Amino acid sequence: MKPTLSPRKRVLPVTPWTARSYWSLQGLPLLVLSLSLCLFGVGEGMLLVSNLGASPWVVLAQGVSLRSGVGIGTVTFLISVAVITFPPDFAQRLAQGQAAPVQVVLDARNSSTAAAAGSQIAAIAARYNEQELGLAPGIRVQRRAWFNPNLDSGWHLLPGLIASLSMIQTMLLAALSVAREREQGTFDQLLVTPLTPLQILIGKALPSMLVGLLQSSLVLLIIRFWFQVPMAGSLWLLYLGLLAFNAATVGVGLSVSALSLTMQQAMLYNFMLVLPMTLLSGLMTPVRNMPQALQTVTHANPLRFGVSIVRRVYLEGATLADVAPDFLPLLAMTALSLPLAAWLFRNRLG
Repeated sequence: MKPTLSPRKRVLPVTPWTARSYWSLQGLPLLVLSLSLCLFGVGEGMLLVSNLGASPWVVLAQGVSLRSGVGIGTVTFLISVAVITFPPDFAQRLAQGQAAPVQVVLDARNSSTAAAAGSQIAAIAARYNEQELGLAPGIRVQRRAWFNPNLDSGWHLLPGLIASLSMIQTMLLAALSVAREREQGTFDQLLVTPLTPLQILIGKALPSMLVGLLQSSLVLLIIRFWFQVPMAGSLWLLYLGLLAFNAATVGVGLSVSALSLTMQQAMLYNFMLVLPMTLLSGLMTPVRNMPQALQTVTHANPLRFGVSIVRRVYLEGATLADVAPDFLPLLAMTALSLPLAAWLFRNRLG
């Protein structure tokens, strides 16, 4: 069970922590930006907190109270990538020359960021021991990684592929299915039927969504049984998120197809969208590390919310209430893109 904190304790968020160093991930340098911390029970460790605040990478913000019953993991996800917990007898142990343990809980869904945060905290604690305590036992940093105990980079990357790989196929099928009929002239015959343009587009969208769900299922099976990445969340909630994500993706693909006169144009427009959508999805780089302008742009990217839902459900075991803020943008994109595609078809053919 996840430990909860007493409301008598205080939370001191450290935001932001801009780490001007490089963390090696499989031999490749990765710049780590905008790390955040939370400190629990800081009254017992003010000397170490002052040492943290002296670092050029740390800005200490105003302390805030923690509601009763809120888990450390909840706070870690909302405002930080690491949580430092000081025991009640922390100051007493240091005064008596005994080893004082400090627990560092890392949000390891992004393994490289968690590893960098843990290493920097350990380095600051070691420097504090050397400068302030000399030969005394000093502070002992005990690290725990949540959601990814071994800090395996594959656990961070692989769940995101469940959504990102299906997006490529889903958008391409949705765009080409209509463009091909327009090239052959059969789409005009569909428009003279009793069906409305919106009903025709829904009929075109359903096969692409089913193909996307099938491809996501294959990737899910490979990740679970081949790469042995355990799933912590609900399977039905994962597929509900994938359904909403595929619906939004198909809506974007059909809107692209409405602007395309040929299959070649549809493929070109599709590939022009796939690359920036992937780069701005948070699959490789956290969205919070991007410039503010790009963070605003990502709100129109369905892959951002699809990757977030899949990762949180798969690794964190999030509930529907936890991922509801990611569902709302996907439903809004679906409600806008499908009628937009129907309107574009009517006007382009008219």
